[in-house]
Amino acid sequence: MITSEIAKRYAQALFDIAAEENKYQDYYLELKKFASVLNENANLKEFFANPVFDKDEKKAVMGEILKKIEISTTTSSFLKLLVSKGRIGNIEEIEEYFKELMDGVLKKVRVQVKTAFPLKDDLLPSLKKTLEGVTGKEVEMMIEEDRSLVGGIVIKIGDTVYDGSIKSQLNSIRELLREEK
Repeated sequence: MITSEIAKRYAQALFDIAAEENKYQDYYLELKKFASVLNENANLKEFFANPVFDKDEKKAVMGEILKKIEISTTTSSFLKLLVSKGRIGNIEEIEEYFKELMDGVLKKVRVQVKTAFPLKDDLLPSLKKTLEGVTGKEVEMMIEEDRSLVGGIVIKIGDTVYDGSIKSQLNSIRELLREEK
């Protein structure tokens, strides 16, 4: 996801407050909780995005939502600010960028692992340890099964992709054969 500059500014502002209070994960989880409430309710998401409804109506609805979910005063104030500035539609981008900032400070990296077949449970700890050695950070793995890979593994760390799949190797061989003609 490409994050807009506006979303980055808002995320950075909340992140700076989180840094002062040392509550990175707390505020991140609260942002995520609210974003998931919006994602689960299309009508609510549409309501906040619709310019027909004025900000006072949106603030009232936000107040009711915040009463029902447990969120700190700081995050509540932040969400209300987003509504009053007409930026609540950027909540997913803000959450994503906040997570990036948090991971940088906490020395965490999220790694996507794709395999053609499920990994055996005894292989996961050694893969995680290897990836932590490569990145120098604590690794959080998201494992996905993709039968189109035929075999092997594809690992994505940030913008870097390590492709050890048979599909990729077959495509390379195919390209080599085309060049030979």
